[in-house]
Amino acid sequence: MPGRTVAKLATVSAVVAASVLAVAPTAHADLVTHCIGTGGAVTVPNDLYVPAGESCALTGTTITGNVTVAAGGNLVVTGGRVSGEVRVAADGYLDATDTTVDGQVVLAAGGYGIFLKDAQTGTVTVRPKGSATIDSFLFAEESTVAGNVTVGAGEVRLDRGTQVQRNLSSTGTYYTDLHDSFVDGTLSVLNSATGSVVCGSAVRGKATFAGNLGGVQVGPNGQLDSCASGGYWGADVSITSTTGGVTVDDNIINGQLTVTGNDPAAQVAANNRIRGGVTGDQAATTTNRAARVAAADREDAGDQRAEVRRTSAVQEATAAGVARL
Repeated sequence: MPGRTVAKLATVSAVVAASVLAVAPTAHADLVTHCIGTGGAVTVPNDLYVPAGESCALTGTTITGNVTVAAGGNLVVTGGRVSGEVRVAADGYLDATDTTVDGQVVLAAGGYGIFLKDAQTGTVTVRPKGSATIDSFLFAEESTVAGNVTVGAGEVRLDRGTQVQRNLSSTGTYYTDLHDSFVDGTLSVLNSATGSVVCGSAVRGKATFAGNLGGVQVGPNGQLDSCASGGYWGADVSITSTTGGVTVDDNIINGQLTVTGNDPAAQVAANNRIRGGVTGDQAATTTNRAARVAAADREDAGDQRAEVRRTSAVQEATAAGVARL
């Protein structure tokens, strides 16, 4: 995730206290392990709780129950396993690296964010912001979600071979981007404030982009982000009621492409292979293969395009995440 990734937060060991794994009873007399600090390769034989405003960093830990991160809490898990679900409260943060969560992962309204790297989880849900003042994020690299991804707020980026084994749906996010990722079901991106970019990815089911304000870029040679290749779409693709520009370049669409109600009209390059044809208004364009090859060369050489508006948002999230711990 070049230029946009959230840091692994390796500095956590320097800013949290020494290992403190405290066991305390709940109201139902069940045992719950409270984590404040760091923990190692042990098995927690019950639920885990990160108290409000506290930080917990675990390495190689197995949790046999569910995990709750209270308001303002931080949980960083590396090389671990959670047999149950993970729920993160408002202003809470989850960082899971090389970790398996058998159950669902849920970020509450106003949650700080979720970062997954080399992780496996069940369904992932980011609740709508509502009246909260915090903008959430969901960033995933080389991870697998064995269920739906449903996001209602903030920044969303799936990258580097991330797989969603069912459907991906986002509504009212700041942006929703897919790079080198796979969605085995449908893709829906609605009412995004700064648009959506899909590059080098595959979507097996129907794809719907509607009401996005910042534009939609499907493939390279768009104005939103830098990438070198288009993608594969296993069914119909619909891009409607979009402002800020629509570009469709270097894609294989095994269905029909619909582009209606966009302002300005969509630019559909001649190098797309669209089995069902194009319906709607589109600007006259020609294949810009030279520009596409030049873009690939620049990316291979590490000479990325000038910092785009999306980079600064992720850098701010990174700095804030480190500062919190």
